[in-house]
Amino acid sequence: NPPTMLYIVREGKKSLVHKPKKGAQNDLLKSPATFWKPLKLFAYSQLTSLVRRATLKDNVHTTKYEKVHNFKVHTFRGPHWCEYCANFMWGLIAQGVKCAGKGKVGNCGLNVHKQCSKMVPNDCKPDLKHVKKVYSCDLTTLVKAHNSKRPMVVDMCIQEIESRGVQSEGLYRISGFSDLIEDVKLAFDRDGEKADISVNVYEDINIITGALKLYFRDLPIPLITYEAYPRFMEAAKITDPDKRLEAHHEGLKLLPPAHCETLCYLMAHLKRVTQNDKDNLMNAENLGIVFGPTLMRAPDLDAMTALNDIRYQRQVVETLIKNEDILF
Repeated sequence: NPPTMLYIVREGKKSLVHKPKKGAQNDLLKSPATFWKPLKLFAYSQLTSLVRRATLKDNVHTTKYEKVHNFKVHTFRGPHWCEYCANFMWGLIAQGVKCAGKGKVGNCGLNVHKQCSKMVPNDCKPDLKHVKKVYSCDLTTLVKAHNSKRPMVVDMCIQEIESRGVQSEGLYRISGFSDLIEDVKLAFDRDGEKADISVNVYEDINIITGALKLYFRDLPIPLITYEAYPRFMEAAKITDPDKRLEAHHEGLKLLPPAHCETLCYLMAHLKRVTQNDKDNLMNAENLGIVFGPTLMRAPDLDAMTALNDIRYQRQVVETLIKNEDILF
């Protein structure tokens, strides 16, 4: 006998379906938990993972760039007024404090009372004429002095590399001629944004990649700072993928805004490099080997511990590259 047919009306339309036999229907009704439980567990795990990743993506680092003043007790010659409260600074010696003294690299020379210094916001903006070089300069100091989002070295090198194409085999792994890399460094220190790093001057792309890596190695405070280093090391050791991502995101929150912005820009670039790994042979793991020790350094650890950390440094950079679209 042909199976019994029935119509189901959905939003004004008829849908023809088979009516299940009585025995089969009873079998489903006898053990609904057995039927639905695996599906519910699978759906819940997928939903949880999606929510976690969406939360990471939406939680953007919005803190404005800050630089703490480096106040030191100072004896002023002649009458001086506090630049915070506008009141006279009384006394013959040590009348107040100064932001590390005029002429010192990375400080603005702000003059205030000692008690006022506790209320001054973290808005130190170094005088550009006192920032004599680009390499080996504190990253936040450099971007504050130039009023930029990222160091010009990072922007200019990455733009030059991408304009030439990222298909070059061994990109970032192969070293350029060291003397020419030093030339690029001197050009940035001397000319800043006017430095010429075009293909007409430096034909070998590995010179530009070498200059970029050297910039990160020369930073007095690494791009992934000493403060954030232990958090990233812990994150790299987590086996659960979602929890590992969350831990990396927590580590990113510890970075100063200028460091986080620069790391974001670099990781987006390296992600584009990996998308051409059939030509350049540089996947996320290989780039992690190159950039791990370049972007992060162990704070005052013994040689053995620092050596052991290298594999976790690689894993941190590899995770940041692969999940760049989620973490930043």
